Amino acid sequence: MRPKQWVKNLFVLAPVVFAKDLFQEQVLLRALLAFVGFSMLAGAIYTINDLVDVEDDRNHPTKRNRPIASGQVPVPAAKAAAAVLIALSLAGTAWLDLRVAAAALAYLLKDLAYSLRPFRFKQVAYLDVVLIAAGFVLRVVAGCYAVSTPSHLVSPSLYLLGCTAFLALFLGFGKRYHELRVNASKARDALKSYSPRTLKVTLWTTAFATVVVYLAWTLDPPPQLAFAERYLWTTTPFVLLAIARFVKLLDSESGESPTDAMLRDVPFVLTLIAWTGLILTLIYRLRPT
Repeated sequence: MRPKQWVKNLFVLAPVVFAKDLFQEQVLLRALLAFVGFSMLAGAIYTINDLVDVEDDRNHPTKRNRPIASGQVPVPAAKAAAAVLIALSLAGTAWLDLRVAAAALAYLLKDLAYSLRPFRFKQVAYLDVVLIAAGFVLRVVAGCYAVSTPSHLVSPSLYLLGCTAFLALFLGFGKRYHELRVNASKARDALKSYSPRTLKVTLWTTAFATVVVYLAWTLDPPPQLAFAERYLWTTTPFVLLAIARFVKLLDSESGESPTDAMLRDVPFVLTLIAWTGLILTLIYRLRPT
């Protein structure tokens, strides 16, 4: 079920932060329930992936130790677990809001098309990363609907959606660039269709777009952040530092995924903490004079 990967579902909580509802207990509870729903869904999808790839995994030097491939978890039990997780996730998100359930269902169908035949979009260069980025956008959309009520509507911001999409594309293309550079001889099928030069251009283009959209948001924030408008731009240097550090990690000769390595990289984590502290201070502590 890959619990360590559930950190990606924190994007579900982004709307509650930028809507200034982080300390509204009922709103935060709804956002956390949406996070749990998407985490269960992610666990089901990872389980399905291992079921689909079980024969290949059994012939792999390290993946053969995975629970299903090694026989620790019987195939029928894994199928049942995936079905239960999907049912609980869709039922729970539907209880929150049917629009949250719709986003969760779209996320599920997208990932099934990514992994399963006859589609297997994970084997299609560039489209594989676009679909991964779409998953992050769906998380943000679900978070907006989860915290919305008839008296308190939180609409998906174009800035938030755009920044999320470009950031996810940047990280995804960065991961593919690293895989192609350090492990080209054992590349996944999609990597064989990637052009190193085009991939590098795409990587820098999405990095630039991420910073531009983020800076535009800081200069044109929603009404609830109007009092912080004159200071929000000061968080942009931390975004630049984080992107630069991630690019630095791409030069590592390690076979470890850079998106995993960055969460253990001290300079990156410190930059993330500094950005988080500053953005929360500006949003929640700044008051009109």
